[in-house]
Amino acid sequence: MSDPIVIAIDGPSASGKSTNAKIIATALDYAYVDTGAMYRTLAWHALQQSVEVGGYFPEVEIRTEETSAAVSHVASVPFVRDWMKERQRSCVQFGNLVMEGRDIGSNIFPETPHKFYMDAAAAVRQARRDADGVQDNLAARDQRDSTRAASPLKVAEGATIINNAGETPEQTSARIMDLVKKALGD
Repeated sequence: MSDPIVIAIDGPSASGKSTNAKIIATALDYAYVDTGAMYRTLAWHALQQSVEVGGYFPEVEIRTEETSAAVSHVASVPFVRDWMKERQRSCVQFGNLVMEGRDIGSNIFPETPHKFYMDAAAAVRQARRDADGVQDNLAARDQRDSTRAASPLKVAEGATIINNAGETPEQTSARIMDLVKKALGD
């Protein structure tokens, strides 16, 4: 049996990583891994201090403004990034993956040939956040994510840059899937 295929999708906040990763994973029948949710859950847990997460997935709680404000600070801790890297790499046990985040192609799966960096102009990304009703200072978040010492947000070596401004998620996802299928010889 061959090694699982990993499609790595990185990019800043509101670049369309999650939306496109979900579409691609569903279309290809791959497992979808939302690394942001992993960091958000840890940040939420840290904010709760003595509350045990146990088997509960705090879906609503990890999307609050309080958790959003804390997540990039938690994610900047080198020990946390190392711990998460182990857990994220272990997701290949589920088979082929579409994994999205900030450092998937540069740090978690640098060996995958299927690396994409999604982006759009700051104004486009801010409009997306505003349309979702999310209060987020994207400029500050981008600054923290791209300048942290541990695995900063950057374009991974060999990644295809996808500027999706003016495209629907379906158009962007189709572009990515076409590139992956060509690379796989399909």
